Amino acid sequence: MIELDLMSRQELLQTKRQGARQLIFDPIRRKWLVLQPEELVRQLLLQYFLMEKGYSKNRVALEKELIINGMQKRFDILLYDTDTRPLLLAECKAPHVSLSDATFRQIATYNLPLQVPYLLVTNGIVTYCCQMHYEQESYTFLTEVPAS
Repeated sequence: MIELDLMSRQELLQTKRQGARQLIFDPIRRKWLVLQPEELVRQLLLQYFLMEKGYSKNRVALEKELIINGMQKRFDILLYDTDTRPLLLAECKAPHVSLSDATFRQIATYNLPLQVPYLLVTNGIVTYCCQMHYEQESYTFLTEVPAS
């Protein structure tokens, strides 16, 4: 597990109220989104990648579609390396959702067409990141998130 309390970083986010709805600004898609618990975690993780790990906005994809076994899926965050190769795939859950085997199966399925070097799952409170070793068909859990 990585010691990364994303929930303590909420002051970094831009939010506003529009009528009865709370909105959050997404700096990658450059638009206001309805503030749902999973979106909060996604935006907190995004800010962490940009501000603390040095990733460029130009090397981030959010909620893009993948076709896996003929089914449409959407990943949360995909980071690219400086050569624009997929580097890190992240799956975000709402803070009240426990990270389980199902969470890890979900990100592993999303990774089938991508084959990224790093996978990350978080609910904003608990975060796991692992480095994939495809040749050995294994992985290693990391104690920190790789920098850009």
